[in-house]
Amino acid sequence: MNDIITLACGSGGKLTHQLITDVFYKHFSNDTLLEGGDSAVFAVNNGRMAFTTDSYVISPLFFKGGNIGRLAVCGTVNDLAVSGACPRYISCGFIIEEGFSIRELEAIVEAMASAADEAGVSIVTGDTKVVQKGCADKIFINTSGIGFIPENVMLSPKNIREGDKVILSGTMGDHGTAILLERENLKVQSPIASDCAPLYSLLGPVIREFPGAVRVMRDPTRGGVATALNELISGSSFSIKLDENTLPVKDAVKGICELLGMDPLYLANEGKVIIIADGTQADGVAAALREHKYGKDASIIGTVTGSSPGKVFLSTLAGGNRRIGMLSGDQLPRIC
Repeated sequence: MNDIITLACGSGGKLTHQLITDVFYKHFSNDTLLEGGDSAVFAVNNGRMAFTTDSYVISPLFFKGGNIGRLAVCGTVNDLAVSGACPRYISCGFIIEEGFSIRELEAIVEAMASAADEAGVSIVTGDTKVVQKGCADKIFINTSGIGFIPENVMLSPKNIREGDKVILSGTMGDHGTAILLERENLKVQSPIASDCAPLYSLLGPVIREFPGAVRVMRDPTRGGVATALNELISGSSFSIKLDENTLPVKDAVKGICELLGMDPLYLANEGKVIIIADGTQADGVAAALREHKYGKDASIIGTVTGSSPGKVFLSTLAGGNRRIGMLSGDQLPRIC
């Protein structure tokens, strides 16, 4: 671990996980935190609840497909949804730099309200702080969310078994590529837009229709699909083998990645989910996802195997087999 924080510590890759382990887990250690999920899951008087929090510092604030406000609500809702919870309530805290435009603030808040309405959640509390010019980059948003988990839903990486299938709900790298094009002002004619979307309406019916078939879910945001899969399989007695032939990537995203030397497996997504499901029911789960507008490109992309525990591999188009690790460094900072 370095003696100072670098941008790569916020990438969602190796240095992020090292920071969390060496500093936060060291001092905050408890069984709930050490589960390492997108939400903390714990018992309440009449069942179980999921609680999550996140902060949004994306640059630029407005991008094709959304803005920081929509992103904040969708990201929080999705962290709850992949824990198996029905999202209900959100808080929001704003840190606003002196001189920020009221017009832009209202556009952000309006987008949050619209996303909350789509997701079926209420924004019930919040906080606002204004800091001096130069003490923030326009606006930062923190959100927390609460959801309730149905009695028969028990999602965890501990449920993973050999022969399970890995399902991805849609194309990889749309959000990361959209942000890259706008941030760097690349003069590329492209239809690429962020996939930012609230996913409970996609995932809730699948969980209900296939009780017990869904082992665990994760939304592949920072660090992309590769990093999320490494998180899920780390420390287990299984490995994951992906098939490059089945990885869903838009041609436009693939072209940008080839041009700039980037890998879609490591690019952020804000409207996609990874599901590891019972291999005997995975086709049905994928088909159910495809019936929803946010899952129409769902694909089975890999298999859980018993060899090389704790690792992720890619069977390549060229017929090779290569190790896929966590993101090392940062392909694109401040992606959410």
